[in-house]
Amino acid sequence: MTRDPLDRLRAAAVRREQAGLRRSLRPRTADHDGLIDLASNDYLGLSRDPRLVEGAVAAARAWGTGSTGSRLVTGTTRLHAELDERLAAFTGCAAGLVFSSGFMANLGAVAGLGGPGVLVVSDQVNHASIIDACRLSRSRVVVVPHRDVGAVEAALADREEEHALVVTDAVFSVDGDLAPLPELHRAARAHGALLVVDEAHALGVVGDGGRGAVHAAGLAGEPDVVLTLTLSKSLGAQGGAVLGAPEVVETLVDTGRSMIFDTGLAPPAVGAVLAALDVLADEPDLPARARGLARRIAATAAGLGLETTGEPAAAVVPVVLGEPQAAVGAQEICARHGARVGCFRPPSVPKGRACLRVTARATLDENDLTTLERALKDVAVSATRTLHT
Repeated sequence: MTRDPLDRLRAAAVRREQAGLRRSLRPRTADHDGLIDLASNDYLGLSRDPRLVEGAVAAARAWGTGSTGSRLVTGTTRLHAELDERLAAFTGCAAGLVFSSGFMANLGAVAGLGGPGVLVVSDQVNHASIIDACRLSRSRVVVVPHRDVGAVEAALADREEEHALVVTDAVFSVDGDLAPLPELHRAARAHGALLVVDEAHALGVVGDGGRGAVHAAGLAGEPDVVLTLTLSKSLGAQGGAVLGAPEVVETLVDTGRSMIFDTGLAPPAVGAVLAALDVLADEPDLPARARGLARRIAATAAGLGLETTGEPAAAVVPVVLGEPQAAVGAQEICARHGARVGCFRPPSVPKGRACLRVTARATLDENDLTTLERALKDVAVSATRTLHT
């Protein structure tokens, strides 16, 4: 008898349901359903800033709603070329190349710079886009323990490959901790490797004026350091980029499949990002405000006895609950108090480490923080009750 090919999908969905791992898309309203936004990656509160909206509108009027083709055909406008240059200048890099998303930028950088004969050394907590890029690179990949520079050095020293990449997030997306970039760079340089750093959660928040973790570490412009970015978090728009030495950008223009075979970033997003860079130039204190609010949120959670990070490196504050059901319940408690927070469960986090992810935003006010504190108090009470039942 012929089997129904959807049976295995239904069975897998039941197993996920039983494990508390079912997910669903929940369309929100423009005002986050009346909840305080403490879940998004809009760390500087720019996504609805009138200056970015006007930048997007002006670009749409001048260039249309789409880029009309891949970047090598018709998808590179003068606006795209300006953004390539401005992102490079902002972060202290020699050259830049804009992609349609941060995910695509990581695929392009790691797969384009890797390949047979290139070892890739990757932190075990790296973002899924880096993991997928490693798989697509056709390189041998060594996954090292989180932030373990010694393991990176050992992998580089023991390799048979002539070339190597060391790949890491700058700020890790759930725990919010910072990669040891100076130490990783020393290890990479000592062994003739490129260091690829994903600045997704650092750009706009970390460093002087939000120029990122690489800049803050004093590594801006180093020829053996490659940056990948997303433009959809602190910069409030959409898109991604790879920044580095001219040789890096030239290589990706020739071989970066996720750029060559993908439609270029839509002009309205380009216009919005250019406006965001202007805002950062005019208001250089925004990144420090976001970091300061993250520290306050972490201190509040810790003071309530909740497991969290000691000192947030950027805007991400985890609150670890353990099991998926506990994290989902805590998210619901926060929503009842009027706060929208993220809820991360396996495989986004390791088993037993399901958590809330609270994100600071530079535009939060004291009332917002008071609401969150009340919500976390109830979360702490609920967690204590669960431990004793």
